[in-house]
Amino acid sequence: MKVVVGLSGGVDSSVTAYLLQQQGHDVVALFMRNWNDASVTLEDECPWIEDSNDALMVAQRLGIPFQVIDMSELYKERIVDYMFDEYQKGRTPNPDVLCNREVKFDVFMKTAMSLGADKVATGHYAQVNSTFDENGKEIFHLLAGKDNNKDQSYFLCQLSQEQLSKALFPIGELTKPQVREIAKEIGLVTADKKDSQGLCFIGKVSLPQFLQQQLVPKEGEIVEIFKDSPLFSAEKPEFSSKEEELEYLSQKINYKKTDGKVIGKHQGAQFYTIGQSKGLGIGGHKESCFVVSRDMENNIIFVGEGHSFPGLHKKALKIDQSEVHWAREDMKLENGGSMEVMARFRYRQPLQKATLYQLENAAYIEFEEPQSAIAEGQFAAWYIGEELIGSGVIA
Repeated sequence: MKVVVGLSGGVDSSVTAYLLQQQGHDVVALFMRNWNDASVTLEDECPWIEDSNDALMVAQRLGIPFQVIDMSELYKERIVDYMFDEYQKGRTPNPDVLCNREVKFDVFMKTAMSLGADKVATGHYAQVNSTFDENGKEIFHLLAGKDNNKDQSYFLCQLSQEQLSKALFPIGELTKPQVREIAKEIGLVTADKKDSQGLCFIGKVSLPQFLQQQLVPKEGEIVEIFKDSPLFSAEKPEFSSKEEELEYLSQKINYKKTDGKVIGKHQGAQFYTIGQSKGLGIGGHKESCFVVSRDMENNIIFVGEGHSFPGLHKKALKIDQSEVHWAREDMKLENGGSMEVMARFRYRQPLQKATLYQLENAAYIEFEEPQSAIAEGQFAAWYIGEELIGSGVIA
């Protein structure tokens, strides 16, 4: 079988290529150059140069063909511009999820297929297998990686059956230490290379510095909301339907400046995310203050003190119908349907017990326990057992 490996210059994709070669596949390595601007990275030079060199050395060590493809224009259009747009609106995007859906398993995958590939492989800590339904149709299952500390199935939550049918994740059944051990044994230059940090394919960047390329800093006020605010003491209303209750539980509180006290200044609400505590420059509190809301129109950040601040927690989240995605289309809920799931809305967040409801205009996830820092724009993903079933962008 001919397999194209997305060789990134890291240890995970290096071992992926080696394992496929050991399995007897015809392996070709492609390096994606997705970013050219070194001015926003924290290294002295654009990290893709070093990564590309490492990827080339790995390909030479394994004796497999190697090619660099420039996808920087596409990456800017589909990922970077999307990020700027979302932050401008006061939302919290996840570029890594988008990168997998729009770049690695779309344009990159199509490029690989045009080279005659049967499958595309990446160094993700996830697993994919398949079964056949009663009609003989092959159903592909996206499963969590064996290494709980590294499971990356969340980043693949937007993949379709078509994309999964052509995807391979050879290291998904290994742990990170095992991957590094294999790399050392066969003398790969990437064996001890640190994991990449920061934005997908750009390198370790200062996010505010990166955003300031297009989003203009503008001084605004930081307003503290207090735990004894009347906003939190209102009695829960009576509901005439489950949809009404879910809408109530998932809605955000619209704070006003008069609801609290001005305690500081900031340089732009668009540079902060819900749940953020660092970089606020606030002192004089026993516990850290967290961003609980942003008023983009008036450029105000609202904060609350402590992890247990009531405005930081919600029992449910909403996903507009147009944003609901099913990795397992055969398990798609009909209008009015519900299912018990395990869910998360951040990478590495422990899975949470929840119920997924499909209603006419939206899906809702109601958690067993209130969740901290649910932010618009994040991806919520739901699982049954080890399998990722679907996902969607939080409204």
